[in-house]
Amino acid sequence: MSSSSYNLTTILPPDRFIFHAHPLYYSPSPSLIPFLSDPLLAALAPLPAYWLTSGFFHILDSSTSPWLARHRIHESSEVASRNRATRLQVLRAVLFQQALQTVLGILWVSEHPQEVDHATAIRTIAHTITSSSLSPSAFDDAAATLAYTLYWWLIPAAQLLVSMIVLDTWQYFLHRAMHLNRFLYKHLHSVHHRLYVPYAYGALYNHPIEGFLLDSLGAVLSETFAHLSVRQAMLFFVLSTCKTVDDHCGYRLPFDPFQLISGNTADYHDIHHQVIGIKSNFSQPWFVHWDVILGTRMTRQDIEERREKLKTS
Repeated sequence: MSSSSYNLTTILPPDRFIFHAHPLYYSPSPSLIPFLSDPLLAALAPLPAYWLTSGFFHILDSSTSPWLARHRIHESSEVASRNRATRLQVLRAVLFQQALQTVLGILWVSEHPQEVDHATAIRTIAHTITSSSLSPSAFDDAAATLAYTLYWWLIPAAQLLVSMIVLDTWQYFLHRAMHLNRFLYKHLHSVHHRLYVPYAYGALYNHPIEGFLLDSLGAVLSETFAHLSVRQAMLFFVLSTCKTVDDHCGYRLPFDPFQLISGNTADYHDIHHQVIGIKSNFSQPWFVHWDVILGTRMTRQDIEERREKLKTS
C-alpha cells in the first residue's frame, strides 16, 4: 500500500459521516424532473423563468397602486408613446429569439449525467488539507468539515461567480462595440434601442444575430470557462434570464433581490436606454465593474450635475 493511500484511509477513515453527507440542494436522482433529462431541462428552463418573471412585472404594470407608481422609473403612459416598437412586434421577436436559443441550448448542453463519487472527492480534498498540516491527526476533524464546505458550497459558489464575471466581460465589450461601430449599431443593436422606455418582456427584444452573439455565445463561454455541471448551468441560465428581465422591468423596488445584491439595476440600465446615457452603462447583466474601470459609468447624480452645468453655462 502506498503512503498516500495509507494516509487517505487511516488519517481520514472512509466511514466518516461527513464524507457521505449531502447538502439540502442535492438530489441523487439522475433527472430533476421525471421523463425529462437534465440537459433538456437546462435548455428549456430559461423559458418559464423569462415569462414568469416578466409576467410578475406585467401584473405590476397593470396596477393603479400609488405605492407602485412611486417606484416606477417612468410614467406608464411613456412606455407606449415613446417606444418605436409595438408590444406585438416585441412579443414576436422575443419568441423567435427564444426558439432559436432553445434549439442551440439543446444542441450544446448534451452532457449525460455521470456517476460521481462525492465521498472520494471530499476525502481527497481533506487529505490534501491534512497533508499540509504539521499535525495531521489533530487536524483531521477540521479538515473533513472544511473539505465538505469547500466541495459542496465554496467551490460551486466560486464557479457561479466566475461564470457571472465571464458573461459580464463578454457582454460589456461586445455591447460597447455595438455602440461604437456604426454598422453594428445600425444593423443590429439599434433594434433593442427601439425600446426607449424598457419593460420586462422586452428584455430579449434584439436582432437575432445580436441575441446569438451576446446571449447564446456568452452563455456557452461562461459555462465552459467556469466548468459548470449541467445542473449548475441550469441554475446559471435561469438566474441570468431573471436578472436580464429585472434589468428592463422599469421599477426601483426596495424588496427586489437582484437590485439589492447588484448595483447593475433597472434604474442603472434605464439610463443607458436614454439619449443622455446611450454611450454609458454598457455593463450587463450582473455587475458594473467594467463601467467603473473604463470610465463609462453614469448615475442619476451625474445626469443632474450635467443638467446644472448646462443651466449655468
